[in-house]
Amino acid sequence: MQSYLPLLNASSSNNSLASLYRGVINLQSRYLLTSPYCNSFQPPAESNIPPASNSAADTDVVTPSYSNTSVFECKYELDSLAAFLEVSTDYYTGTQDLDFFSRFQWIDAVQSVLNVATSMMTPTYGTDGSVLTSPYTFQRTTSRASETLLNNGLGSPTGANASLIRSAFRPSDDSTLFQLFIPANMMFSAYLNSTAAIMSQLSDPRAASLASQMSDMSSSLREAITSVGTTTLRDGTTIFAYETDGFATYHLMDDANIPSLLSAPLSGFLDRSDPTYQATRAFVTSNQNPYFMYGPVISAVGGPHNGPGYAWPMAAIVRILTSDDDAEIEEQLRGIVSSTDGLGLIHESVNTFDQSDWTRQWFSWANGLFGQMIYDLAQRKPGVLQTSFQ
Repeated sequence: MQSYLPLLNASSSNNSLASLYRGVINLQSRYLLTSPYCNSFQPPAESNIPPASNSAADTDVVTPSYSNTSVFECKYELDSLAAFLEVSTDYYTGTQDLDFFSRFQWIDAVQSVLNVATSMMTPTYGTDGSVLTSPYTFQRTTSRASETLLNNGLGSPTGANASLIRSAFRPSDDSTLFQLFIPANMMFSAYLNSTAAIMSQLSDPRAASLASQMSDMSSSLREAITSVGTTTLRDGTTIFAYETDGFATYHLMDDANIPSLLSAPLSGFLDRSDPTYQATRAFVTSNQNPYFMYGPVISAVGGPHNGPGYAWPMAAIVRILTSDDDAEIEEQLRGIVSSTDGLGLIHESVNTFDQSDWTRQWFSWANGLFGQMIYDLAQRKPGVLQTSFQ
């Protein structure tokens, strides 16, 4: 949806882009009130489209339980909750339509988001050493380690007093190695803050208290990311970790899917000139990052979802969106447009040594992001778009 933001303006027409945004927000609100831990849903009942079968999830054992008539898959991702706040922020930014947020179930949905976020701050162990009950567990019969959680569905242990929100899965749908997933906490903090500003203007009797809770949580997460979510490299450079566990163990990498460490400025969590971000950016776009793929076709961040050797053009797009360096932008743009295998479409991932070896002929997320990038460059760097890559 964010790709359409430059075209969004206020309109009461049912055939408008504003109406599409309202529909998305209302539908997501409905799902958040019934299955807030889930990440993928069936078509709404009124569409008369029958529920799709998901054979991969047939044997899933998930807490809390859900109905597959409304849920397609229930991998809890913190970024899914953040995405609801993001689209709400985008709609208000583009339309200034404050009345919409009081008319339907948006306030109830935000309360549900906060309930999940608070619950998912539960650590693995109590102060007496006992294992605490996790609000969410997930087990799947699978041959891929990234498709399920270890420890009988609990995931890796998480320390107390980390003040961060756990995420069982990443935006790639791969399970987290350590559940304190920093990019999602960044995104959640940023959009909690922006939606708190919306909530504070509503006349509902719950609004003032919710706005204060949202603002406080946003600030607390920001502080925790700085104190718990950063670590120091051997050369003394401080960077953001991709994941941590609250026991001073850090996973240093980045993944192409958004939110990522590379994409942190896009949510407004920080400015692209932030020194820690710049140091992190240098790390994740180098061969120090185990999932930075490079070769003669394209060089970009990849990830475990498709494995070593496959760069994701989406990460190259994000690198452009977060750069002010013309040379870097041109280099990444050249890699993107020259790795389509003659199809003229953005793939999910591409073999860095063979552009004919790719996944997903037309990856809608990346193609939409590419359009957003072109619009961004037209505003910031129009000269770059005059460059020929033939």
